[in-house]
Amino acid sequence: MDEARLIEKLRRIEALVAGGATGGERFAAERARDRILERLRQSETHDPPIEYQFSMTDMWTRKVFVSLLRRYEIRPYRYRGQRRTTVMARVSQRFVDETLWPEFQQISETLRAYLSEVTDRIVQEVIHKDASDAEVVEKPAQLSLPGMTDA
Repeated sequence: MDEARLIEKLRRIEALVAGGATGGERFAAERARDRILERLRQSETHDPPIEYQFSMTDMWTRKVFVSLLRRYEIRPYRYRGQRRTTVMARVSQRFVDETLWPEFQQISETLRAYLSEVTDRIVQEVIHKDASDAEVVEKPAQLSLPGMTDA
């Protein structure tokens, strides 16, 4: 997948999460954000924002998540002393469950697959053709010392 296709796929994810009514709307990413913002505003009237703590696995997923929060006008923050991979936000549970988290997971998986593909290609072209995992071997037998028994 090239970068242009990746960008288009990410835009389609947002459009699908926004739930366009027609095929043409599904691909109108600029309208998708507006629909999602409207959904957020509506959910906050019935489901007030609460403080969430999100723990990301690495700085790359954190960067994606923080950007997604900002896209929907949600302020990301963390408290002094929290890890840099921790992201705090005040948002309604319904919005997190139905929109934010599913969209984040789809975007994150798409980017992970793209980065894995690029990494494999570059490693094979530049470092070594065999980029497979390390071989799995049996552990060598442990020597037992006289007078010692396994418990």
